[in-house]
Amino acid sequence: MVSNERLSMIDLIMISLGCAFYGLGLVSVNIANHLAEGGVTGITLIIRYWLHIDPALSTILINIPLIIIGYRYLGKKALVYTVYGTLALSFWIWFWQRFYIPINIHNDLFIAGILAGIFGGIGSGIVYKFGGTTGGTDVVARILEKEKGIQMGKTLLALDVVVLMLSLSYLDLRQMMYTLLASYVFSQLVNFIQGGAYAARGVVIISRFPDEIAKSIIQDLDRGVSYLAGQGAFSNQDFKAIYCVVSPSELTAIKRIAEQHDPKAFISVLDVTEAMGEGFTYNRPKKKLL
Repeated sequence: MVSNERLSMIDLIMISLGCAFYGLGLVSVNIANHLAEGGVTGITLIIRYWLHIDPALSTILINIPLIIIGYRYLGKKALVYTVYGTLALSFWIWFWQRFYIPINIHNDLFIAGILAGIFGGIGSGIVYKFGGTTGGTDVVARILEKEKGIQMGKTLLALDVVVLMLSLSYLDLRQMMYTLLASYVFSQLVNFIQGGAYAARGVVIISRFPDEIAKSIIQDLDRGVSYLAGQGAFSNQDFKAIYCVVSPSELTAIKRIAEQHDPKAFISVLDVTEAMGEGFTYNRPKKKLL
């Protein structure tokens, strides 16, 4: 088995921690305030209401066929992590129901919706960050991310809406809308945690003076700069475009540098959720005092 397929104890610990956080929110916020949930967990709550089956048990039963599908697409390591995540979530749901921690929000459903999204988003985000899933629609979302490049948060939000519509069988519209709020917060936190605790910016500058601008960026911001070969579609003239990755706080400085050398410079700013590889660090380089 190749190195990237080896199981990591740190991964398993963090997956367990994420499941614990998610399960606490489900029991102490969602169930306690009569809110639904998205995905397979939401289905288990529907089953809990109509058939009185413990979600800790139904979570495992529903996930068996989905885990089999997940193995076909995601491989052995993903299968182990998914099985582990499913069992961990089931355990923590069981645990928090028997060692209940009350969260008193005075029956405020708006706060409940926000908290449910925070608990679920942080918990699931940690699980995804370390290569795991909690089974269910997580498997579907991870397959789409791998095969189609669709962010997991977006897929989970879409699937959650479907499950929430089914939840109207035991919820009223008001409760469902607050649950939808929780699902939105959940999806945003998942994407935030997966992308890292930052959002860098990629800057493309097209100017008549690329060398001067690049030199100033290197000297003033201590950032690496690359040249991209380009050609004007109208003029058919070749040119050098500047590309560099900076922190959001440096955008104003880099725009000022470009405008100083060329007021007519074309500047395009791109979102970069992750920057890896030699020669880049997200943190702004620290200048020496002397």
